[in-house]
Order: sequence, then structure tokens, then C-alpha cells
Amino acid sequence: MYIGVKKVKPLNNYCLLLTFENSEQRVFDVSPYLNTGIFSELKGNLFFSVVVDYDTVSWANGADLDPEILYEKSVSYKP
Repeated sequence: MYIGVKKVKPLNNYCLLLTFENSEQRVFDVSPYLNTGIFSELKGNLFFSVVVDYDTVSWANGADLDPEILYEKSVSYKP
């Protein structure tokens, strides 16, 4: 299922609060990716540079994640 990201908020512990096109809010944990390639650069303050880029998220260093992965590997957010 393809659902684009409409809003992102970086959280502590390298998690992202994502709002998808269907208005669902989910939390995605980026930490498993932090020892791989360009994602290793996100350790520290660069992580907080995350923005919505078209229908996914990206960082100032050019790293991005597929919106399908963001949705499938995230968990529902309960405020």
C-alpha cells in the first residue's frame, strides 16, 4: 500500500512521528539504520534536520527513506 508522508516531527531516540496522507499518525524508529551508509551521518544533531520531501522524508545530507518502508515498519501512535 502506498501512502505518502504529509508531516514529520523528529523525536528522541532517533524516532520520527509521521503523519500520512490518510491522516494516520505512526512512529518510525530510524536507529536500526544508523550503522548503514549515509544514515550513519544522522547520529547527533543532523537527525533533527528531517523534512518532508515530496511524499517521503529526507535529511540535509541527502539521506531519505521510501514512504512504503516508513509505513510498513512504523507503529501506530497513541498520544
